[in-house]
Formats: sequence, C-alpha cells, structure tokens
Amino acid sequence: MPVSGAMDRTPVIAALEGGVLTLMLNRPQRLNAMSPGLIEAMNHELGRARDDKDIRAVLLTGIGRGFCAGADLANGGPGDPDAGGQPDLGAAMDRLFNPMIRAMRALPKPIVAAVNGVAAGGGANLALACDIVLAARSARFDQAFVRISLLPDLGGTWFLPHTVGDARARALAMLGSSVPAEEAQRMGMAWQVLDDSALMEEAKKLAHRLAAGPTLSYAAIKQAINVAATNTLDQQLDLERDSQRALGRSADYKEGVAAFLAKRPANFTGH
Repeated sequence: MPVSGAMDRTPVIAALEGGVLTLMLNRPQRLNAMSPGLIEAMNHELGRARDDKDIRAVLLTGIGRGFCAGADLANGGPGDPDAGGQPDLGAAMDRLFNPMIRAMRALPKPIVAAVNGVAAGGGANLALACDIVLAARSARFDQAFVRISLLPDLGGTWFLPHTVGDARARALAMLGSSVPAEEAQRMGMAWQVLDDSALMEEAKKLAHRLAAGPTLSYAAIKQAINVAATNTLDQQLDLERDSQRALGRSADYKEGVAAFLAKRPANFTGH
C-alpha cells in the first residue's frame, strides 16, 4: 500500500486505494496520543476526504500496539497558557479537537474505525465519532478523564449516552472505567470484535464494501442520524421525506432498482 511521508516524521500516514482513504495514527512511541501536529494532520486529511470525489470511504486505525491514548499530556499538555499563565484547554478544543470531531460527523462518507488496542480518553471518543467501529479482541475503551479531574471531551458526553444509555454513560465517565472489547460490543460501542490477527483484513474489506456502495445514501443516513436526537418525530419524518425525494431522483437509485430487478450486483457511482 503506498503511503505519503516517512513513518518517523508523519503523525498521520494516509494511503488511498480503491476509493478508501486509510488514515493511520503514527505516534506509536506515545500510543498514538494526540499532539497538535497529529490533530492538524487529521483535520487536513478529513478536508481532503470531503473534497476528493475519488475518496468514497475512510478507514481510521493506529500504528503499533494502541489505537489512541487520548491527548498527549507531555510538555504541558494540549492547552496553550492564557494571559494568566493557566492552561486554556477550551482554546485547544476550539482550535483543534472540536473541528476534527465536527468534520468526522459531517463527512458525507462513511468512516470505519479499526481499534487495535487501547482507546483511552479522547482516543475512545475518537473511535465513537466514527460510523462503524471494529475492535480487536485485545482492545479496550477507557474513559480516563476523571482520573485527571476532567470530563469526557471530543463529544464523549454526547456519544456515550446516545451509545450506551444514560446510566452507563454516567458510570463510565465518573468511574473512569476501562471496558474490554467484548463488553464494549455488548454496550453498543463496537459493531464487531475480531481476533487481533484478523482486524485489519476485515476492516479493509468493510471499508472497500462501503466505498463500492451508494455514497449518496450513506451521506443522507449520516445527516439524518446526526439530527435525530434533537428532532421531533414530525421533523424527522419531514427530513426523511425530503431526503428520500432527492435520493429517488438519483442515478444510483435507478441503478439500484434495476440491479435488484435483474438480480445482479449494483454499480453505484455516487450520482
């Protein structure tokens, strides 16, 4: 697989193959903890994924023995000092972390996470920001924020109750619990748990399956689910009506129906 940049200098290695943009977090010596450079690289690649029509799906994973250990707390942590010399974590949220999560959720293309080991703190919520999460059997999801007197960020206080329910979300956040992969699957944080040796092969298969699918439909599904929690039923029904009207006029819908009637695989083009 071709890669851009040298492994020892590039915090996120990107490779495009068959419509799938694979993003590999590349700070294995720090369990892929998120430095400002890593987040800036992620935001760049997410913008590229949004704008490049040849990119139809994204696969996110980590290099080494962990997916992502959260924010890199070394060298003073992610927050630049404010005028009084205190760390301003909110400024770091506004400048780096929150744009990344917003870009992931707004991306009109599916994102698959392959969680290969620890996903701690912001790393756990980075995985939850993806559309489909596959986890290695050795993976664990760890809401570690409370251990350093913070609250879950990168959307964690939104993703957790929507994913595992209110009671579990409160307990996970307040206890800083570490959840093994199979328990995470039972709670709804992961779609599938795989043997470590099979994780990347299966994740690539899934990403390529999505890349060959009806990308207009994926975009509409993401947008509808993103707003479902705050919409009334009437608002959601209206959104479904409007989206279905637009999708029903697409070439991919015509192709999908024709393929269904002819009992052949569909050839979706994103039009």
